[in-house]
This record gives sequence, structure tokens and C-alpha cells, in this order.
Amino acid sequence: MGAVQPPSEWEAQIKRNPHPDFKTVESSRPPFPPTTFHHVRTPQPTWTPGSGPNTPTPSTPHTLIDPFESGRPAGFNYKLLISAIVPRPIAFVSTRSADGTTTNLAPFSYFQMVNHDPPLFVIGFASALTPEDKSKDTLRNLAATGECVINIISESFVEAANATSVNAPRDVSEWDVSGLTPVYDCQTVKCARVKEAVFSVEAKLESLKEFDSRSTAGKKSGTMGVVEGTRFWVREDAINEERNIVDPAVLRPVSRLGGITYGRTTEAFELPRPDFEKDIGGREAVEALKKKKDAEAN
Repeated sequence: MGAVQPPSEWEAQIKRNPHPDFKTVESSRPPFPPTTFHHVRTPQPTWTPGSGPNTPTPSTPHTLIDPFESGRPAGFNYKLLISAIVPRPIAFVSTRSADGTTTNLAPFSYFQMVNHDPPLFVIGFASALTPEDKSKDTLRNLAATGECVINIISESFVEAANATSVNAPRDVSEWDVSGLTPVYDCQTVKCARVKEAVFSVEAKLESLKEFDSRSTAGKKSGTMGVVEGTRFWVREDAINEERNIVDPAVLRPVSRLGGITYGRTTEAFELPRPDFEKDIGGREAVEALKKKKDAEAN
């Protein structure tokens, strides 16, 4: 089933697409470059405890924003936050209706893993659970069945995944719009996983919580769903022998930035977690670093 068609005033307010003619703008850009996932050095390999930032902090002042100030539309907060809280992983969620007659596939970038024992994931829906005629199809299905499959989006099918965010009528399936392949072989849920996804998670609903709008009194503006992973699916060429690491070079995950912008992950650097005694020097070293900073400030 398609997502609920967003109100036109909301879209006008947030101006999701900044380009009057996106295809013309896109054609002026360089092509998507083939590249391999690889590691590089950290930005400052010679950094030592107490050194602070790698480059001088600009003297540019900060602007204070009250998210609830008079006259500030809620859409402004949405646009600000999705451009600042980045990159965000994307939950590509598959669900089906309680009677099994309709299916839904949609991306959500209000998403994160919050625990591993048990495996817990949080999905944020920018809609209330009720009334049902205004709720997200994914949210309605999840509430009714208590089941979903979370798929991770890779570069190899990002256009197809993005197509599922279309504001299609409820009787139109995003699976058909995307051309992606549903596979009904899950062990603990009845909805399909995406065959093209390198990594997928069967999940059961743990809890749902609706939130009150601050800009419109009496309105529920969002819902948080917590789901527990019950099975993991990993493509064989992406998993190590111990079955505990997914190879990013095979996963090729994409993330969400602000507006209509996606990000790709092709470079990484490693930073070991420091040991307080061995790497920092313990309490005496911290006190010395503090005195040094205080002296420099004066």
C-alpha cells in the first residue's frame, strides 16, 4: 500500500526539493563514480590527550533557536533537524495488513539500533497512529500485526528504494513501483524481505508510543515504534566465517542527509577506544591536562 499523500501545505512549507527542474540540475553533475570501500588515516594521527580540535575553532557566533517560538512552523524544525542530525541510517520497512491482502514497503530515516541483547530497533513515524485514515501505512500495519522486516538499503538499489517513498494511493503497492523482489521465506514473520538487500532483520513489535504536538494543541504528531529483531538475513558474500561482521565493501550502505540528499559510505578510518590508565595516564595525567588548559586560558 502506498504512503498517505502528504498535505500540500506541509510540502510547500519544508520545500523538500530545492530544484525547480531536478533532472536538469542532475545532468550538470559528474557521474556516479565507481569506487572501492577503503580505509584511510584519521584526520590527525598525531593527536594526543588534551590536544582539543585538529584545527582552530572559528570565532563565528552561534544562533540560538527556540523550537517553539511564536510563529515558527513545525516544518522548520523538521528541515533543520534532518540537515543537522546526519548521516542517518535508513530502515527500509516491509509490512503487510492483518488480513494479508495488502503489502507495504517504505523507507524511514528516523531509525536506529538501541540494544543488542535483545536486539532492539527504534523507528520514528512522522504521523499519529490514529485516526487510521491519516496514519502511515507501515505504522498501521505494524500496529495491527506486530511484525515487520527491516532491510538495509545499498547503492545497488537506492533509486528503487527511493521510489517507494512516493505519495501513492493506498491501493497501490510500492513493491510494484520499485520493481524490487519480495521473498516470503521469513521464519518468524509473515511479511516479505527484500531479496536485493544484503542485510535484513525479521522483527516483532515491542511497543508503540504516540507523542503530543507542541505546535497544535490536542494533536498527536508522531509515533515511536520499538521492535525486536528475531532473525537476521545476511548475503553469504557479506558475512565473515564467525557470522558476526558484515563487510561494508559488500553492503555499500547509503544514508540520509538533509532534504532529498543521500550519502554513500566509501571511506572509513579506525580509532581504538582509549584505556584510561594506559593511554590517558590516569587521574594524575587528567589533572595535569586540566591545569595546562586553565593556564592557557588565563
